[in-house]
This record gives sequence, structure tokens and C-alpha cells, in this order.
Amino acid sequence: MLATEGGARAAFPLSVALRRPGWLARAGPALGLLAVIAAFALLADSPARYLSPLNLRIVLSQTVIVAVGAIGMTMIIVAGGIDLSVGATIALTGVCAALGIAAGWPPSVAVAVAVATGGLVGFVNGALITGLRVVPFIATLGMLGMARGVAKWLAHEQTVNVPPTWVNELLVTFPTARWMLFPPGVWLALALAVLASVVLRRTVFGRRVFALGSSEAAARACGIDTSRLTLLVYGLAGTLFGLAGVLQMSRLRQGDPTIAVGVELDVIAAVVIGGASLNGGEGSIGGSMVGALVMAFLRNGCQQMGWPNYIQEIIIGAIIVLAVALDRLRGRIGG
Repeated sequence: MLATEGGARAAFPLSVALRRPGWLARAGPALGLLAVIAAFALLADSPARYLSPLNLRIVLSQTVIVAVGAIGMTMIIVAGGIDLSVGATIALTGVCAALGIAAGWPPSVAVAVAVATGGLVGFVNGALITGLRVVPFIATLGMLGMARGVAKWLAHEQTVNVPPTWVNELLVTFPTARWMLFPPGVWLALALAVLASVVLRRTVFGRRVFALGSSEAAARACGIDTSRLTLLVYGLAGTLFGLAGVLQMSRLRQGDPTIAVGVELDVIAAVVIGGASLNGGEGSIGGSMVGALVMAFLRNGCQQMGWPNYIQEIIIGAIIVLAVALDRLRGRIGG
């Protein structure tokens, strides 16, 4: 038994090392981002406007919600899971924050409750997956409907307007303090991305997340409590989705239970474009942030070109398929 366990411990790091992408795969998302920016700069009637500092501020503001969601989704996908309830969680937590502020709560308390609600949703997802052995796709698909329904119930199927507070300033294009250059939400997303990247790459928790996604059986043989780890990953990701809901409420300046439909697809696309494998065990926060920027510049470019929304959806769908196909191809070549 000890020999087998020791063999698993020795073999597992080797399997992880073999799956590390080469420099071209790591640079792929950044090259894709540059290609998208260059393409729309050439196609736009006014390249200077597309590349202007004002448009950069707009794009970064539009990136924040998907970027924060992508941080949480990266952890889930690296761990070998998936979460389809992101959009509904954003709607629910946005409504919670708006209801709290409208009821006269201190804004910080309302934000904390909304973020905690997102963490609770994530924890329930993890409990369904580990306790009832429901596959992540089905568990989070069910949660998508439940969270959306609760959001509509709490808001009485109406939007919830909020009085002006500091929360409303999180995603303004021009922050009150000019020295900030970008909205506070942009700096918050950047700080979270750096922190999450360090946690995933430099801590025991991060190594265990990669271990879980690479091989759950091997991770269990190495002594990792995979059920507890899955609960923690989904709970942390849900907390980030809750924060994304607060940022969405800040952007709209109201809680809307019907908002963020399909955002989970943008978040998953950002993570996949960023180089994560849907098979688990591979991905990076930095790549996911670049993927979120690709999505934002793509949508912004389509809007400036005056293309209808369905063109955007077709392009994004094609990019997702291409990214997954490239991941499968890389996996076959590596195997």
C-alpha cells in the first residue's frame, strides 16, 4: 500500500509537468489579443478612435465583470469542473446588494451580504457535486434556474433602484479622483487577478487544485481531501461571482433580476481562450484575463463597426469552438 501511494506521489508531479504548455501555447492568448486589436483597428473607419485612451477606458470598464468572473471560473475549470450558474448568481447578488442599499443598510454591509450570498451559491453547488454526486454540468445548470428564480422573487420581478453611494462609483468611466486613471473596479479586478495567480501557482492550495483537475483518483491517493477541496473551490468562485454581481449593479445603478443572461458563456469563453483545458489540470489567471480582454475588444470592435449583435455571437461561438479544438489537438500531440 505504501509503495503504491509513494508511486502515486512520485508519478503525479511528473504527469503535471508533462501537461505544462510550451511557450507558444502560453503566448497564444496574447497573440490572439493583438490580432483582434489589429484587425479592428484596420477595419474601423477611425482607427485612432478605436485605439484612443477613451476607448481603452471603456473597454477596460466593460471587461471587469467578465474578468472577475473568469478568476473564479479558472479555479473551477483547473479543478476539473464547470459552473453554468454564473449569470444567475450575478443577477441574484446584484439584487441583494441593491435591496440592502435601498433599505438603508450601510453600503459596505450590503456589499458584504451580496458577496457572501455568491459564496453560499457556490458552496451549494459544491455540496451538490460532492454530496449527491451530481455532475457539475447538471448541478450548476439546476442552480442557474434556482438562483435566477430567487432573484426574481426577491425583486418582485422588477428592477431595484438604489440611491447614490460609493458603490455606484466602482465602474464609472471617469473616476472622481483623476489620479486613478481607470475606474476603481479595474484596479480591484487587477489586484484580485494578481492575488489569485499567486495563490494558484505558489501555494499548497493551488497545487492541490491542479492535482484535483489532473486526476482526482491520483489526488485522493496522495492524501488530498478532494470533496473538501471541491467545496472550497466552488465557494471561493461563488464569492467572486458575488463580487461581479455587485460590480454589475454598480454599472447599471440598479439591481435587475433579468440581467447577465449568457454571461457564463462569456466567462467560460475567456477562460478557454486564455489557454485553460476543459479536461482540467491546466489554466492560468493571466491567460484568463487576456481572454476577457479578447472578448471585450471583440465586442467593442463589433459595436464600433455597427455590426448587429448576432454577428458578435457567431464570432464568439466560432472562437470558443476553435479554442477548444486547439486544446484537443494540443492534448493529442502532447499525449
